Amino acid sequence: MLEGELTVIVGPNACGKSTLLKALARMLRPTGGRALLDGLPLTDYHPKALARQLGLLPQSPTAPEGITFSDLVARGRYPHQSLLRQWSPGDERAVAEALAAANVADLAERRVDELSGGQRQRVWIAMALAQQTSILLLDEPTTFLDVSHQIEVLDLARRLQREGRTVVAVLHELNLAFRYATHVIVMRDGGIIGRGAPAEIVTAELIERAFDLPCTIIPDPVSKTPLVIPGRV
Repeated sequence: MLEGELTVIVGPNACGKSTLLKALARMLRPTGGRALLDGLPLTDYHPKALARQLGLLPQSPTAPEGITFSDLVARGRYPHQSLLRQWSPGDERAVAEALAAANVADLAERRVDELSGGQRQRVWIAMALAQQTSILLLDEPTTFLDVSHQIEVLDLARRLQREGRTVVAVLHELNLAFRYATHVIVMRDGGIIGRGAPAEIVTAELIERAFDLPCTIIPDPVSKTPLVIPGRV
């Protein structure tokens, strides 16, 4: 991943996108090479120290039964707690800012198991934001969301990147990926077959190689980013 970029990982199902993200989050140990953060192997970091720098929204998170939305988001502050530093006004502000950023402050006292799939996804995004890390890893963050909320989440990811965070996301929707990414990684069969700025690397040949999908690439009429049209014209 590149510092300060919004990197989006794309590729067909079971190509290794989530595996790559988990290796970056130290949930999996690489079978080859090393995963480094600020020049140090991830294995050198204490778990809490790593969690203060790197936040992960996994693909299928689960919440304790009966927990309220605000209590779940507050758990994002755990890496900042210790025996000498308990809950503080700074933690309260971080949670409030995360709720506002994810546009879910009105749900704060609802139980998580009462929420719709889209609402739950935004709960988990809010918890990751409350962690206040400089690096944010999002594994399919638009899952269960309708198109307007997909745009809302990706607008948020872009704003975070523009404010200085490094954001890495796994997405399935290619045209949204290419519209929002400043850097894209294209995978196939566990390997990376293309990476770079979308406008520089996305071609019909690359998409067909990755997805076995004949297509035509045209400029998006709104964003001017690559737009994938399935089939040839």
